Amino acid sequence: MSDKSMKFEKLPPEDLLGPLNEVECKNAPKFLYAAGDVDLCKKFPRVSIIGTRQVSDEGKKRARSLAKILVEKGIVVVSGLARGVDACAHQAAIDFKGKTIAVLGTPLDQFYPRENAALQKEIMARHLAISQFPAGFPIARGNFAIRNRTMALLSHATVIIEAGDGSGTIHQGWEALRLGRPLFLLESIIKRTELKWPQKMQNYGAQILRRENMDVLFEFLPQGNLDVETTALPF
Repeated sequence: MSDKSMKFEKLPPEDLLGPLNEVECKNAPKFLYAAGDVDLCKKFPRVSIIGTRQVSDEGKKRARSLAKILVEKGIVVVSGLARGVDACAHQAAIDFKGKTIAVLGTPLDQFYPRENAALQKEIMARHLAISQFPAGFPIARGNFAIRNRTMALLSHATVIIEAGDGSGTIHQGWEALRLGRPLFLLESIIKRTELKWPQKMQNYGAQILRRENMDVLFEFLPQGNLDVETTALPF
């Protein structure tokens, strides 16, 4: 499903993110294609909320709660417009009158999954959608792993809401750590003792995010506000 009539802005990553260090330059695409308000990348702190496509009801609540907190602090919610946690995070940011950035694994003129077409159009019109793939570029499984690296690059921090051992979400977690970006895992993930990946990521610097330590996340963000009410978060 695509729309060939759309017009997009082609920009080098530095135009959105400012100067990049050596590691960032090595992992950044040459160009990004943008539809919407590019100032969302230039002027505001950005946090990725990511997770499995097969999200549980509790995972949906956690994603929405975290998105609400971020919106209330003037932080842009970033995600990948996939089913599950991603779509939930984007929609929550919109519902709570905040801003969101979708980083796509497809060109901006295509809609995948199709069920998110209306959400993608709304994001492109009133928020910001970004892709490193030019119009007409074929959809391929490997594109989404490449997208994860770019999403980690665009975000000041990444939070994983829910993911099994085989989830593609884990790839972005490793990309965030590789780039030196802070990575947070909800406490509810750590409590799932059958999962192997959370402990591995903790060994490389991932931190546990609880209601009681939300200030740790905000400390990593430009313009972050440590004064935040977290008692209602279902972590």
